[in-house]
Amino acid sequence: MKGRPVQFIYSDLGQRHRGDVVEVVLKGSEANVALIDSSNYSAFKNGRRWRGVGGLAKRSPIHLTVPRAGHWYGVAYIPGGYRGRVRAGFRVLPGALPPIRHASASPLGSIRQAADDYAETFADADIPDRAFDVFISHAGEDKDAVVRPLAHALRERGLEVWYDEFELRIGDSLRRKIDRGLIACRFGVVVLSPSFFAKGWPNYELDGLVTREVAGGRQLILPIWHQVTKADVMGYSPSLADKLARSTADLSIDVLADEIADVVRPTDEEDVA
Repeated sequence: MKGRPVQFIYSDLGQRHRGDVVEVVLKGSEANVALIDSSNYSAFKNGRRWRGVGGLAKRSPIHLTVPRAGHWYGVAYIPGGYRGRVRAGFRVLPGALPPIRHASASPLGSIRQAADDYAETFADADIPDRAFDVFISHAGEDKDAVVRPLAHALRERGLEVWYDEFELRIGDSLRRKIDRGLIACRFGVVVLSPSFFAKGWPNYELDGLVTREVAGGRQLILPIWHQVTKADVMGYSPSLADKLARSTADLSIDVLADEIADVVRPTDEEDVA
């Protein structure tokens, strides 16, 4: 949805798990109610296009389900063209007990079970700070030409971006901050270049993203090729060379940012009416 009302009620719901149910109780007029993640809430407050879960509520209580783990907000407001006043209360309902898991009779059952548990840990982890839409993995030598302008372009499109110049402060533990970003991100943008192939930290980050991708069973890594060919990437990692990638030789930073934003924005949520 484009823009936001002048007045609205909001509640910071904090870090939520996928499947959490939020109850909204309205008093007064009917109103639009929505759950909005942190990046879309920023766009909502600034009058930009945003996405959320919800719609026009004519009675209450309303129950909305959190579609994925992350930092969420509840909002309520009178839609355009309507008159009246409304008050709203938000609360997260107690969750159900987890389902019973049955051990597999297969000799590989324990391995499969461990992989499933690992995937659930990442999907529903209680991230201590905030969630990120993208983590940018790169070599420092590529900052000026590609990474810095791309990070700012993604931010301008309303995404929460983990980029070292945004997140690292003097005295921080580099490994801990990187690990936190790797756990909390929904996607990893990996800028593959000759410098990337030669550096240690970018490879550490890539290993973390690959581990999450395998455990979660979905595509997480979005590769960007910078000054490399398919043969170069194949020589570094055949599995990466097989992924659909974009190249800085063919696309501008703005076009790359547009494509990444289109992929990263949730598709399982509805625009609020």
